[in-house]
Amino acid sequence: MKISLARRRAPSRKQSQSYGSLPMSVHAASLLLEAIFLKSKSLEALGRYKEAAQSCSIILDVIESSSPGGLPENFAGDCKLQETLSKAVELLPELWKLADSPSETILSYRRSLLHPWNLDAQTLAGIQKEFAIYLLYSGGEANPPNLRIQMDSSFVPKNNIEEAILLLMILLREATLKRIEWDPSVLDHLSYALCISGGFIPLANQMEELLPGTMERKDRFEKLALCYYGEGDDLAALNLLRKLLSRAVDPAYVPALLLASKICGENSSYAVDGINFAQQAIENLHGKCDQLTGVAKFLLGVSLATCSRSATADSERAQRQTEALQSLEAAGKITGMNDPMIVYHLCLEHAEQRKLDASLYYAKCLLKLDSGSNIRGWLLLARILSAQKRFEDAETIISAALDQTGKWDQGELLRTKAKLQIAQGHLKDAIETFTKLLAVLQVQLKSFGSGKKLKNGRKPNRSLELETWHDLAVLYITLNQWRDAEICLSKSEAISCYSAMRLHTAGMLSEVLSFLLSVIVCVVNEGFD
Repeated sequence: MKISLARRRAPSRKQSQSYGSLPMSVHAASLLLEAIFLKSKSLEALGRYKEAAQSCSIILDVIESSSPGGLPENFAGDCKLQETLSKAVELLPELWKLADSPSETILSYRRSLLHPWNLDAQTLAGIQKEFAIYLLYSGGEANPPNLRIQMDSSFVPKNNIEEAILLLMILLREATLKRIEWDPSVLDHLSYALCISGGFIPLANQMEELLPGTMERKDRFEKLALCYYGEGDDLAALNLLRKLLSRAVDPAYVPALLLASKICGENSSYAVDGINFAQQAIENLHGKCDQLTGVAKFLLGVSLATCSRSATADSERAQRQTEALQSLEAAGKITGMNDPMIVYHLCLEHAEQRKLDASLYYAKCLLKLDSGSNIRGWLLLARILSAQKRFEDAETIISAALDQTGKWDQGELLRTKAKLQIAQGHLKDAIETFTKLLAVLQVQLKSFGSGKKLKNGRKPNRSLELETWHDLAVLYITLNQWRDAEICLSKSEAISCYSAMRLHTAGMLSEVLSFLLSVIVCVVNEGFD
């Protein structure tokens, strides 16, 4: 078959003596390849997937060795050969998947995409999509492709996620250019891939480049808002949600109302809008979905609590606080107090209102719900115990949290422990704790400077470092160690020279030094007298 197809591909070339017998016709070769394909399908039906894959790969080996540049134009008359080849190219990766051979599956997918098999655009798009799905969800990590023909300036993916994103972006571009049919699932998979890699803005750019009519306006606004919210641009996300909730689109769309309420509830300037969005969501639900009703009441409570903190009148503040507790408790009843976020905000709101016994109860519930896996529960419990003047118990809680927490996440815990030690008068222990905290922050800073990403892609907490230097300076002033206090202030000035806290601490130090100088002058003068 190889000899026959090679001769047909280049009929003017002189026949080699090694060919031996007369070649068969292209039609006969096509029938034989079709028979091999049917054998592969039969083996697949029998569950002998590895044998089926090996049989199917023979078809690709024959075509690839006889026509390295793809089937020539003079084969166009034999549609059956091209049809068999297309089916074999699609089938081979699926067979290796069924045979549970990840490496062979990835190699066969790459072979299907890199060799010129003369596949139609829709078939090629189907293979690209299936390959991207396999890269995203197979659970294994493939070696990066070795593209010998790749140009120096071209992008070469380094891992599964990058390769999947590249394939999905190619599919999106082909659909935008109307070369293939639009498939909404491509955008869903691309959204997942970019979200887990932190590429919210690239995802937003891809959606903005889609032609009008490709997506519904409501879906486009919602996904763009989620992208900008994930990137931290709350104002842009809120503006998009306002467009979505306008009369021209869908003013009663509950998911958008809930997201808008969440964004507003995190910002005191928009807390009133957050209350309105949450109330609209509750009205539009009409008790249809208890889960969403619970979420809406929770967001209403958060917005009311945020609004109460910026209230100017005591009566308004008290009213907002009462309404916030009522909404949060209603949300807790709907969810059965199984949502850590609701329990956390209930604890926080009781603590804000100085109802420390109730707050302590919810803090213990939160710790059980989180199974001690979240730092916020430990910190909240320790701070409530501290408010009750139970400093030793609070320090014990922080020590237990430090034992269960990785070093990258110990910043706030160490600072809280140092504060508790200061409250108990253990100043030297507090200095040692602050020193440990600064060491952790310095390691994070060096790791970030060397190009390494911190956990969850976070940047080093420079504000925490600044506050730590200030706390340490105040501590040294208390211990009359003036030189050490000046060093701490110089370190904080290198981080932020316009810090109000630094200026306040520097003023304290200069005031103390001026007082001491005046005392020394008085003593010296009295000595002369």
